[in-house]
Amino acid sequence: MEKPRIIIVDDDRDTRELLAMALETEGFEVASAANGLRLISSLQLRRPHLILLDVNMSWIDGFELCKAVKKNENFRDIPVIFVSGRGEPEDRRKGIEAGAADYFVKPLDLNRLLARIRELVPAVAPEEH
Repeated sequence: MEKPRIIIVDDDRDTRELLAMALETEGFEVASAANGLRLISSLQLRRPHLILLDVNMSWIDGFELCKAVKKNENFRDIPVIFVSGRGEPEDRRKGIEAGAADYFVKPLDLNRLLARIRELVPAVAPEEH
């Protein structure tokens, strides 16, 4: 059976590595991208089942990136969860308005995050041919 694929988009390498380790331990296949440009190119190559997205990044912020993904009919159904150091109610509101399924604030409660990911990414069935 194919492992569910998650892509982590965060310009902080430590965050990417921490999340990747936690997700791989839980049986997910993980890819990561340091910025939005890399995310866009990787979406074309291997479609993820979920995107974990930071808000504060160079080139394009997470809110704009999420809106861009949601505008693309090929990718709009991929759930996006924001993972951010910005925890103001305004930030959460902007995240949800941009199309995100959820918004988590760093430092992360990994158990809550993993539970939410499991809700959004049911066990993946083998691909039909």
